[in-house]
Order: sequence, then C-alpha cells, then structure tokens
Amino acid sequence: MTVRFKGADLRAVLAEAVANRCRIILVKDQGVYFLAEHGERRPDGRQKLIAYAIGCNPDVDPFDTWWDRARAEFGGDDFGEFLDVGDGVFMHVLNSQDDLEVSATTTHLSFQAVPATPAGH
Repeated sequence: MTVRFKGADLRAVLAEAVANRCRIILVKDQGVYFLAEHGERRPDGRQKLIAYAIGCNPDVDPFDTWWDRARAEFGGDDFGEFLDVGDGVFMHVLNSQDDLEVSATTTHLSFQAVPATPAGH
C-alpha cells in the first residue's frame, strides 16, 4: 500500500523549504502530511503550507478513513521524519507536474515520483 501526495499541493511546501534553506518533514499524527521545517505560520499557530496525503487529511476526510489509512501504511505510532528537500525525487516533483507516492516498511520509507492523476481521482 502507498499514499499519494498531489504534486500541485506538495510543490508549494517544497518551494518554501528551498526558499528557507531547510528540510521538509513527513509527519504522521493528525493525518499524514509534508511541511517545511521553517515555514510561515497562520494566526492560530498552525503552519500555513501543509501538503496532506490523499485520503489522510483530517480537515476533509472522515476520521475512520484517514486514521485507518495512516495506520495501515505507517503503523500506530506518530512520527516526524526530517528529509533533505534537495534529494532527487523531491527536486523532480518540484520541477515537474508529477505526484509523489510514499510507502513504508518497518525500517524504510520509499519515495517515487509518478504521473499526476487527473483531477477528481
């Protein structure tokens, strides 16, 4: 099983990390998402730019949907994994129209750029 991040959403986070010369973080807690290590904040303190995995956004997906999907792919524990935005797959997504798929084993995270899915899929 994998989770997919829409490139259109992820590119803003990647660009913010490049501009701020910081890492990106893959987070699993209240959903599954990427954000820049040093990003602009909203008045309520939340990070402004967040790219959620499709089906793992607690703001739009039913609780049981995002909870079960996140747990199935990444296990029960919350985590934050710091990643170098300069890694090839992230630079590819930043400079293309591709989406990003993320899969996990008990010891590894795998990232793969994939052609973007048409809107609504």
